[in-house]
Amino acid sequence: MREPHHPAARELELSAVLHALSDPARLEIVRRLASGDEPPCGTFELGLSKATLSHHFRVLRESGVVRTRPEGRRRLLSLRTDDLEARFPGLLDAVLAAKCRKHRSAA
Repeated sequence: MREPHHPAARELELSAVLHALSDPARLEIVRRLASGDEPPCGTFELGLSKATLSHHFRVLRESGVVRTRPEGRRRLLSLRTDDLEARFPGLLDAVLAAKCRKHRSAA
C-alpha cells in the first residue's frame, strides 16, 4: 500500500483546516484522535457509510489535520497536533475545548 499525500506543515492553509473542522463527523473524528491514539480507519463507528467515512478521512488528510499511515492492510490515523500548533497556535485546543463544552452541555 502506498503512502498517501500529506501537505507539508508550511503548506497548511487556515481556510482548508477550518473547512475540515466544520463538519460534525470530522470534528468527532478529530476529538477521538486527540487522545493521542493511532486507530485504524475501520474502527470509527459514526453511523456513516464506508464511502462517507473515507471522504471525511480524505478531507482531514488533504487539509493537513490528520496523518494516514499504512500498516499492512490497515490505515492508521493520527492527529497532526505539532504541525497544526506550529502553523496555527491554539487553534486545535480552542476547537476541541468548544466541542467538549458543547458535549457537556448536551448531556
